[in-house]
Amino acid sequence: MKFAYTAVRPDGHEVSGVHKADSREEAELALYERDLRGVRLAEKKSAMQLELTSPRIKREEVMHLSRQLGAFIAAGLTIVEAVHTLGVEASNSAIRKMMAGVEEGLRRGETLSDCLDQHPKVFPEFYRGILRSAELTGQLDVVLSQLARYLERDLEARRRITSAMIYPIMIAVMSVVTIVILAGFVLPRFKTFFADLDAKLPLPTRMMLAATDFVTHWWWAILATVATLALVVFVLLRTVSGRHAVENVLLRVPVLGTTIQFTLVERFCRIFASMVSAGVPLPSALYVSTSSLNNLVFVRALSRVSERVLQGEGLAGPLSATGLFPGTAARMIRVGEETGTLDAQLEVTAKYYEGELDYKLKKLTALFEPVMIIVMGGIVGFVAVALVSAMYGIFNQVHV
Repeated sequence: MKFAYTAVRPDGHEVSGVHKADSREEAELALYERDLRGVRLAEKKSAMQLELTSPRIKREEVMHLSRQLGAFIAAGLTIVEAVHTLGVEASNSAIRKMMAGVEEGLRRGETLSDCLDQHPKVFPEFYRGILRSAELTGQLDVVLSQLARYLERDLEARRRITSAMIYPIMIAVMSVVTIVILAGFVLPRFKTFFADLDAKLPLPTRMMLAATDFVTHWWWAILATVATLALVVFVLLRTVSGRHAVENVLLRVPVLGTTIQFTLVERFCRIFASMVSAGVPLPSALYVSTSSLNNLVFVRALSRVSERVLQGEGLAGPLSATGLFPGTAARMIRVGEETGTLDAQLEVTAKYYEGELDYKLKKLTALFEPVMIIVMGGIVGFVAVALVSAMYGIFNQVHV
């Protein structure tokens, strides 16, 4: 293995280079024997090795890391020992590399949150903000356990949304496949059959064959139009104003809009509750919770809420004024403000909207299924009527 290193010589000058060794410990020992101090190591890999051996670190793995790290610290291990143990035992090479870097930073005297700041794609901003507050209050093990539970609930919510959408997506895909098979393979054969008989066809059959001709001859134009529309939507979503407009429209769509709204409200309350219970100041907690929402309509509205909170207006009133938070959520948060139990009420609110989100997802799925069935039934029924009426008409013409 090769390790890139930087270190300090006895005369105070910093040096850097590459050292070969079987392990990180052997490399450190060899460099210390050369009278180098303040050694910082990083495993050096080729571009091909990095591509093949650096898998992504999933949110589920972050959850397990948080739980294990909290348990180790609660058991009395120092944070450096805990990080070292997790890094050595990790099966994911990306985690081993990351934890080695975190361990190195801790040995230099950096805090855990400072070390995790080097990995913003792995550890979200709210995660690092909560850790930073926990380090100040000395409750690192407790907060790591809380973060693990939050990540577990977040993963469970994502799984529920994914599983709820699988069936409708499968129906939509099967509908498209059926239409393509009918238009591309089945109906052209009937067209040839009808042409050979030289019979007068009824209107439904002529409409069906005209549609088949259009799809057969202009399929490239249809694909180009779909691709162009997809490109326009993609470019639109890359602009701030375009993305805001699209997200605003989606929030106004019946059923779908309230489902998106409840998803964002649940996520906001869950993260906000975690940060408030960890002792993060309210303005900072509000800022980080807002930043975690991937919706510009909510982000802009909550930015105005932050300004009003800083002016001393409280939280429940400005949240209610946005029109994005249902009255139930605002009332629950108001109770928390008045009784000094804001974190507990936010947690209750998050759980309430988690249940409401389940109901909305089931309702959305229940509405989507009959629509797709009606569309598919209409297409197949029209094709059946067109074919049967043509056969019946041809039979009558032959016998006349």
